[in-house]
Amino acid sequence: MIKLYKSGVFLKNGREIVESPGAGQSRPPGTLTAPGAASPCDPDKCRVNTVSYGILKNHNRSGNMEKLNIKFDCLASHDITYVGIIQTARASGLERFPVPYVLTNCHNSLCAVGGTINEDDHLFGLTAAEKYGGVYVPAHQAVIHQYMRETMAACGKMILGSDSHTRYGPLGAMAIGEGGGELVKQLLGKTYDINMPEIAGVYLRGRPRPGVGPQDVALAIIGAVFDNGFVKNKVMEFVGEGVANLSVEYRIGIDVMTTETSCLSSVWRTDAAVRDYFETHGRPEAYAELAPGEIAYYDAFMEIDLSAVEPMIALPFHPSHVYTIRELLENPEDAIRGADAVSRGHLGGKEFSLAGKIRNGRLWADQAVIAGCAGGSFENLCLAADMLDGKSVGNGAFSLSAYPASQPVFYALARDGSLGKLLAAGVTARSAFCGPCFGAGDVPHNNGFSIRHTTRNFPNREGSKPADGQMASVALMDARSIAATALNGGAITSALDMDSDFAVPKYYFNKTIYDNRVYDGRGKARPETGLVLGPNIADWPAMPALPENLLLVAAAVIDDPVTTTDELIPSGDTSSYRSNPAALAEFTLSRKDPGYVGRAKKIREAETRRREGDGIFEQVPDTGFSRIMQDFGLTLNDFGVGSFIYARKPGDGSAREQAASCQKVLGGWANVAREYATKRYRSNLINWGVLPFTYDGEHKFALGEGLFIPGIREILKSGLSEVKGTVLDSDSAKGTEITLGLGELTPDERQILLDGCLINHYRPK
Repeated sequence: MIKLYKSGVFLKNGREIVESPGAGQSRPPGTLTAPGAASPCDPDKCRVNTVSYGILKNHNRSGNMEKLNIKFDCLASHDITYVGIIQTARASGLERFPVPYVLTNCHNSLCAVGGTINEDDHLFGLTAAEKYGGVYVPAHQAVIHQYMRETMAACGKMILGSDSHTRYGPLGAMAIGEGGGELVKQLLGKTYDINMPEIAGVYLRGRPRPGVGPQDVALAIIGAVFDNGFVKNKVMEFVGEGVANLSVEYRIGIDVMTTETSCLSSVWRTDAAVRDYFETHGRPEAYAELAPGEIAYYDAFMEIDLSAVEPMIALPFHPSHVYTIRELLENPEDAIRGADAVSRGHLGGKEFSLAGKIRNGRLWADQAVIAGCAGGSFENLCLAADMLDGKSVGNGAFSLSAYPASQPVFYALARDGSLGKLLAAGVTARSAFCGPCFGAGDVPHNNGFSIRHTTRNFPNREGSKPADGQMASVALMDARSIAATALNGGAITSALDMDSDFAVPKYYFNKTIYDNRVYDGRGKARPETGLVLGPNIADWPAMPALPENLLLVAAAVIDDPVTTTDELIPSGDTSSYRSNPAALAEFTLSRKDPGYVGRAKKIREAETRRREGDGIFEQVPDTGFSRIMQDFGLTLNDFGVGSFIYARKPGDGSAREQAASCQKVLGGWANVAREYATKRYRSNLINWGVLPFTYDGEHKFALGEGLFIPGIREILKSGLSEVKGTVLDSDSAKGTEITLGLGELTPDERQILLDGCLINHYRPK
């Protein structure tokens, strides 16, 4: 079904795959020759013929294709990120939006948590769009990515969003999801600075069988590449004759899930179907034909036989935890045992089991949802409606909810009768809202098992609270198999087992829905407009510059294989507080380590007392630090005190910068990790002045353990990538010396860390 190549690949004429020789080998002269070239083709010559390289080159401002300085064509944020981004940019000198900036309201759409504060954020967003010249999409109009597809994405463009699923590759746009700090840089006229990413070719062959949907293909890819890091931080480029066998919405359904592979971005070759998509949406000028050149080189490569893909299910608690539904149905007990073993790794050893959901040899779900940027497309919901037409989802505990991804999609479903089919079958249809993806809508009952065509199934992301004795779980499936399951009362069922013609009616896009409701202030900034700040919208607290020497104290130690941003700062009800840094920080690690906030505050108090000339050892352990002070000749004025978090692999999942900023608000100065799950989390740490240390030694960090880092400012200034530190443990009077890595840092990133955070770095002098 999926073949991963062990070496780079040359793709000739878009069809012929020629493996590159392994390291140290040479290709016989004349095997492949670049167009118009006399010498054999090599990777450096042919890499430029990829679609990805061309887009990156057109947006690079450095003049050096190894060290990129990218300027994006437009930006996008939703209502749990744009307030913090604009507040940060304001504090750093923002005067107007230099590129189109779309502010959508699809996450905190419900005003049921925290009183007025969600709607206060929306009013702030509208006044910010008016003041600085942006686009404001009111609540319930569209989920962020559907709006960007319908109105903003264009072939050859680059888009930066503050949501991790910012992906518009099938429309020829290279889109990247990052933390808010990277959007702030764009708003201030700065660049997105990265090394030239490797490019991974994804060659599609064949045609999917009826009943196999985009989520099935996406889950198959995620299962093949996530654990081995095959495409981590790479750009995935989809090519091959199989692309033409997929509708554009089908391509979009695969593409949006590439975030879960840990790739940097994605782009697809374009064709007449993409041209028709833009024409349907009233933007024919957005189309351009994009395809690899005669001989293109890919650093990594995979082949996918679409005809061999089966309906899939990703069991709790990660999108990579995949099985075919056929395998699950053949032996559910074995699959559940495997799921439980993996789940314990994601839950820090806590007990969890789906065994109670097996009845009469079948696995049963309690709830189903088709929603958001992955599931709520016109095509997905039409197919589900056809399968449910004239039938019922039942009147028992099992329920099915559908969230069309935009009001134009909702309108089209009503226009062609699909909405009526869904409603008549007992499906509840809701307005455009991302809540089911992150726990702000359709939260299951305690011990409930939900199947969803959404983006993620991380622990407790569906809204349960284990600290309060609540536990629920989610499996990911395609809308087609969800509809089939609904027809069987919740018994997990493959769509291949159902009789349906899977016909999709023609889509009609009603542009007047947006014309009549969306505020478009591009190029029309009104500086005189006053921002409306509700009582929960607060400025960032003052953040000091990095001290000469650091005493770090471990406030959390997490030994799970992977730590998600949902665990670092939970989603759901906490999202309403993201406009108030201090209030939100109270939720940091609340589901993973409820004692973290108290410990971090105690360490922060030690720093406050140090600044006031008082002692510090009532707040932090002395474990050898007084000896270190004596050995280095330090006084209380010669160092700073802060907390740090140790985790094996933190930062998987969301782009939310608050996973890092909350640590800084609580006095955090560093993370120590074996590796970082994503580039965006590491970037978030840097932008908030949190040192992104790596450590691959043998020492086991413990809660309350001290870590002394002498001369950290000089180390950053000198450009060194290794740091010597002393663990202040009780095993040795002088402590234990260890070596920490800093990884590659740009000059700007080093200066941001020195200044203490991005705000300090860019604040007008």
